[in-house]
Amino acid sequence: MAGTEWLGPRMHFIFSNEVVLLFDFWNVHSPAGMALSVLVVLFLAVLYESIKVGKAKLLHQAVVSVSVLSSQQLTEETDQDSSASDSAPVSRARLRWFLCHFGQSLIHVVQVVIGYFMMLAVMSYNTWIFFGVILGSAVGYYLAYPLLSMV
Repeated sequence: MAGTEWLGPRMHFIFSNEVVLLFDFWNVHSPAGMALSVLVVLFLAVLYESIKVGKAKLLHQAVVSVSVLSSQQLTEETDQDSSASDSAPVSRARLRWFLCHFGQSLIHVVQVVIGYFMMLAVMSYNTWIFFGVILGSAVGYYLAYPLLSMV
């Protein structure tokens, strides 16, 4: 036992064309496969950054639309007495807020799943995959964040 070395999981980054990413069927054995895998991971990182911007824009639009509906409702209530017919705008505003919140929650789940996929890909300790995630995050930020100023 004195000359044997434990060959457990790697805990350092390596440059290699061979890696298993996320699932057993995503088994890379060639430079072309590694290039394609890096592009897929890069795309996931760009998508992750784009989803972050999309969530912020949706939140802004939801807050603006709900505040407009609330101010319209307040104006209508001051113009006329409260009656049973006033409950319709209130329920519409609540339904709209619920749908916006539900949609944002679904988008958040997608963002979290993509984020964990990227984290697990980086934990393969393959340097090429790591570079793909970093470059994809930078490209996604560069492309998506100027869209926030268009709100």
